[in-house]
Amino acid sequence: MSFFGGLWTITEIELRQRVRGTAWWILLGVFVGLILLVTAILTYAFGAWTDDEGSGGAIYSVIIYFVLLLATLVTPALSGNSINGDRDNGTLATTQVTLVSTPQLVLGKFLAAWISSLVFLIAAVPFILWSFALGGTKPEVVVVSIIVLAAELAVVSAIGVGLSGLMRRPLFSVAVTYLLVAMLSIGTLIFYSLGGLLLQQHVTVTDNYVDYSDPDLEFDAQGNPIDPECIEQTYDTTVPRWDAVWWMLAANPYVVLADAVPTTYTSNGGITDMFGSIKVGVRSAQLPPTYLTGYDECAALAAGDDRYESAKEIIDRTTPGWLVGLLIHLALAVAALAGAIAVTHAPARRLAPGSRVA
Repeated sequence: MSFFGGLWTITEIELRQRVRGTAWWILLGVFVGLILLVTAILTYAFGAWTDDEGSGGAIYSVIIYFVLLLATLVTPALSGNSINGDRDNGTLATTQVTLVSTPQLVLGKFLAAWISSLVFLIAAVPFILWSFALGGTKPEVVVVSIIVLAAELAVVSAIGVGLSGLMRRPLFSVAVTYLLVAMLSIGTLIFYSLGGLLLQQHVTVTDNYVDYSDPDLEFDAQGNPIDPECIEQTYDTTVPRWDAVWWMLAANPYVVLADAVPTTYTSNGGITDMFGSIKVGVRSAQLPPTYLTGYDECAALAAGDDRYESAKEIIDRTTPGWLVGLLIHLALAVAALAGAIAVTHAPARRLAPGSRVA
């Protein structure tokens, strides 16, 4: 038997078992029902309150994020007990005495879990296409977001299958898979916030700003002050250094998705969807705070510069973090699967007290 032949045999067996069970179909039905409800609410809300060009993009990004949320909640339940569940049922040993190798066994279960999770993504495609048809979203945004979604589902599936091989109890492996998903989704935000506060820096800031209280101050046609009097103000403050810990957000799957998707701008340079808003926020965290050097409003007016950069300018001059995030996720997935292959190998040299032979 070839390697890929054995791999697909395990995958096919796993998929047939999942399809026969009613729980999988119930999960799929609930999944579709929730997405249908959210899509209907968003379509009505945005259609009733706005007519701007960004409403379709906003609906699309919210639906994609909702699909990612539900998929990462369902996938651990599909993969977190793949190996130790068979061990508890006494069916793992039956497979291990065949010509199927341990890598084929583990990778076949991973592939089956990933395909099962992709079915949920496929079920969401009609709603994704509906939000795309509303306008405001480019075709490349749809393609990239679906690819990133599929990649994230593969990562969660690999982690779940890997932990099911590393841990003896199905309940523990499923729970730890959920904890790891929560750590990537929520824990990265917490560590980022704590890191920025921990690395606070005390600085002395000198600002120069226009004295708008001057009764003789005049303004041009654009509303800019003409030959203003400038006031210098110096003060001490504490500044969180978000730019030193922004990389912690790179492992967040929602940030990876937002950062990887091409940004769509409105005609006046604004952001049209949630992807762009999150991307600008994360990219802005890379920039050193302006409080470190102070702000000279008078010099900016003399040079004709705007006080704030546009979203496009910030995105163009900062570092994309989605590739780093995907590499971190890939490393976690490979480590989990490699650990499961090593532990599940038969014959086993050492077993935990009270555990089955296979």
